[in-house]
Amino acid sequence: MVAGSAIDAVVCDFGGVLTSPLAHSFRDVCERSGIPLEALGAALAAIGQRDGVQLLHELECGRVCEADFFTAVADELAVALDRDVVMHDFPARYFASLTPNEPMIELIAELRGAGYRTACLTNNVREWQPLWQAMAPIDELFELVVDSAFVGMRKPDREIYELTVQRLDVPAERCLFIDDIAVNCAAAREIGMQAVLYREHDQAIAEIRAALGQLSEPSRSQR
Repeated sequence: MVAGSAIDAVVCDFGGVLTSPLAHSFRDVCERSGIPLEALGAALAAIGQRDGVQLLHELECGRVCEADFFTAVADELAVALDRDVVMHDFPARYFASLTPNEPMIELIAELRGAGYRTACLTNNVREWQPLWQAMAPIDELFELVVDSAFVGMRKPDREIYELTVQRLDVPAERCLFIDDIAVNCAAAREIGMQAVLYREHDQAIAEIRAALGQLSEPSRSQR
C-alpha cells in the first residue's frame, strides 16, 4: 500500500503498451510476407465458420499450439491465394519488428519501486513466452504475470480479471488497469477496476499519474 493513494496495484498489458504498436508490426510482417491483411482476416473467419471456433482465441487460451495454428491458417491462405504460403517463421519476424516502449517500461519500474503492487495481464501464446519476455525485464517490473495461454482464459473475459485481482489479493477497486484495447479496459471497469486506455505514452503516463494522485515524475520514495 502506498500512503495517500487510492490505488494499491497497477495491472498492465504487455503488447502495445510496453512495446511499439502491435498493428504496425503485424501489418509490416504481412506485407513483407506477401500476405494481404484482408486475406488473413478472411482465412481466420473461414476457419471459424467451418470449425465453429475462433482459432486465434483458442491459440491465446493455450488450447491450440502455435504449429497447428499456423498450419491451419497457411492451408486456408494457400487455397484463397492459389499459392503456397509459409508461416512458420511469422513469430520470429513479428517480434523482430517490435520495439520496447521505454517510457512505459520506466514508469512501471518507478511505480514498483515506489511501493505499488504490479502485475502483467497479457493475451499471449504459450510458445511465444521466451520472445516477449526477452523484450523487457519482466521479473523486475512485475511481481505477477497472468498469461492467457497458461490460464485458459483471455481478455476481455471477466474471469481473467477476477483471477488477476485474486492472485494479487487486492480489491478490484484499488487496482488500476492499463491496456491499448478499449473493450479490455471496459471489462476491467465492469469488475470495479479503474482503467487507462493507452493511446500514446505521454497521454497514458499523464492519466496514470492522475489516477495515482501523482503530480510530478519522481516517485514518492524519491521526494
